[in-house]
Amino acid sequence: MSKFIRGFGFAGKGLYYAFRTQVNFRFHCGAALVVVFFGWYFNLNQTEWLWILLSIAIVLFLELINTAIEALVDLISPAYHQKAGIAKDTAAAAVLIAALLAASIGLIIFVPKII
Repeated sequence: MSKFIRGFGFAGKGLYYAFRTQVNFRFHCGAALVVVFFGWYFNLNQTEWLWILLSIAIVLFLELINTAIEALVDLISPAYHQKAGIAKDTAAAAVLIAALLAASIGLIIFVPKII
């Protein structure tokens, strides 16, 4: 059981590291707070909340994976290598696609409430 509990500590260290060192992770956390506030303000229904929370989770999840890939690539290949660049760029592209999807979902949900 203590290994299980310690796992939460490691996860917390990972979140702290990402928040402290990754500008994009902090940006997405801030954006998530803004979206949650507007969700509360516009009194979203259960289905709308599901889409919003799922979008937030996917973007933050991919930001964390991107951070892990960047750290691992930097460890394995401290000097520039084309394949290392491809790995890092592809991981960043995954975050970009998720963020664009999240923004699209946000527009679909919030624009009709604003208009």
